[in-house]
Amino acid sequence: MRHFNYLSKEKEAIFYQMPHDFSKDSEREMLANSLGAVLYMPGTRISICDEIISGKHDGLTSMVLCLEDAVSDREVERAEWNVVAQLRQLSSIIDDGLFAYEQLPLIFIRVRSADQMDMISGQLGSSMNVITGFVFPKFSSNNGVGFLDRLNEINGKNGPNLYGMPILETPEIIYKESRMNELLGIKQLLDENYGNILNVRMGATDFCGLFGIRRSSDSTIYDITVIRDCIADIVNVFARSQKEYTVSGPVWEYFNKGERVFKPQLRQTPFQSSMGQEGLSIRKGMLNQNLDGLIKEVIMDKNNGLTGKTIIHPTHIKPVHAFSVVTFEEYMDAVSIVENANGEAGVMKSMHANKMNEVKPHYNWAKKILAKAKSYGVFHDQNSYIDLLTETEAVYV
Repeated sequence: MRHFNYLSKEKEAIFYQMPHDFSKDSEREMLANSLGAVLYMPGTRISICDEIISGKHDGLTSMVLCLEDAVSDREVERAEWNVVAQLRQLSSIIDDGLFAYEQLPLIFIRVRSADQMDMISGQLGSSMNVITGFVFPKFSSNNGVGFLDRLNEINGKNGPNLYGMPILETPEIIYKESRMNELLGIKQLLDENYGNILNVRMGATDFCGLFGIRRSSDSTIYDITVIRDCIADIVNVFARSQKEYTVSGPVWEYFNKGERVFKPQLRQTPFQSSMGQEGLSIRKGMLNQNLDGLIKEVIMDKNNGLTGKTIIHPTHIKPVHAFSVVTFEEYMDAVSIVENANGEAGVMKSMHANKMNEVKPHYNWAKKILAKAKSYGVFHDQNSYIDLLTETEAVYV
């Protein structure tokens, strides 16, 4: 599996450094950075296996089969049966040599309880080899022990190391009076299981629901002040350079045209300069699907230290990944900082002569940029996200 593996050789020329290959067996840091746009699918979807095998969604590298909020209480048994059947079929196709194991996206199952983990793993048996881990909803300092203990038990029985991804979305986290104690309690619990935690996710929709709030397609989650404050505290606790966790951006829930209140948030000039009238047509299609709001939020995620994003529609994959690619300027700054971290230099002018790079304060940033470059690649100096967003597709017309 590799990001942007759908591009032609000609289009790959936009990269100064191509993304590296990865699979569920790659080392933990690589996987945590490579999750990218994580597509949620309800467990009742009967075409899961077919969509993976056919490569229906360009750029899809990670997905979650949801047995929780995406499935009604009346459909739980049907969803469980379907997820098991789909994954068994997928495993069988791989065993028969009809699909390469290396092309398998990272697959996670979002369970309702620790007991459900047991049931699913028991029914999958050897087919567990196609999944990367489990997602733990409503994760708290109280129920987290059950999820993590069960994960350790399953790993002990099945051999392959499966990862856990807790979702922070409970009232104790969003309510200010209990937030810090709860976050620190969760942090201690995760630290005890550090090697098995791939990613820390957050449920902004659940948070908003507790206040009867829903952001519009013209705004970002950072415009909802009560959520923004909570995101800041989550980053503060989990994204410190000491025992750091990769924290993902919250879900963007819009994918169709809606009535617009504010001006579009994508400039015309980059699209027109790149592809002329066709570029403007592609931009218009993206605006019709509210993708400019998503793009703005992805940039805000990046600025606030979040990596990757939960998505609910395939059209969100490419915008999220386009803004995950490291720019040439970022890469050269990062290389310079790391190469000068031997104590002989404290500060130096950047290669682009537009900023000062200070070795000690920028060192952790530089390491993150170089790790991200392995997952998403590096643009040539004259290329940018526009070259990926203007990949012509029917979805944008």
